Amino acid sequence: MRICVFCSAAELDEVYTAPAREFARLIGERGHTLVWGGSDAGLMKVMADGVRESGGRLVGVSVEFLQHTVRPEADEMIVTVSLAERKAQLLERADAIVVMVGGTGTLDEATEILELKKHGMHAKPVVVLNTAGFYDGLRQQMERMDIEGFLPLPLAELVVFADNSDQALKLLGA
Repeated sequence: MRICVFCSAAELDEVYTAPAREFARLIGERGHTLVWGGSDAGLMKVMADGVRESGGRLVGVSVEFLQHTVRPEADEMIVTVSLAERKAQLLERADAIVVMVGGTGTLDEATEILELKKHGMHAKPVVVLNTAGFYDGLRQQMERMDIEGFLPLPLAELVVFADNSDQALKLLGA
């Protein structure tokens, strides 16, 4: 399975990096491919290192203005002109999407993927890996959107939340 992971390129606390290492290890050990933003920094590097060390394949999709941060030894590296093109390539090359901790870039990627899914533009599973309760607020907001009729399909058909790596992979069928 080609699993696209949206996550931060920032250097983060062990509360976030340890679970990311575990998730990356499981992806690699199970023979899956990591499709990610291509960066060799922060949580993106932690994920790529873990997948590579445990036997998985790496497919990066970067953007021209971040080309100086790309991981040199990825199995495949695509460099796009714009962030919009990058998001389209990430989605195209993935069988499933996992949203991990991150900032505004991660949130942008996640909301676009959910919007496209809402409109039937893809049917790929989307899992939010809610490490240390990072996305509790997002989960609450999305549940409210669902209850109050803002979503045209049930929330569980749009996105599911996982509290750990094993649960995330089970929800993906991986």
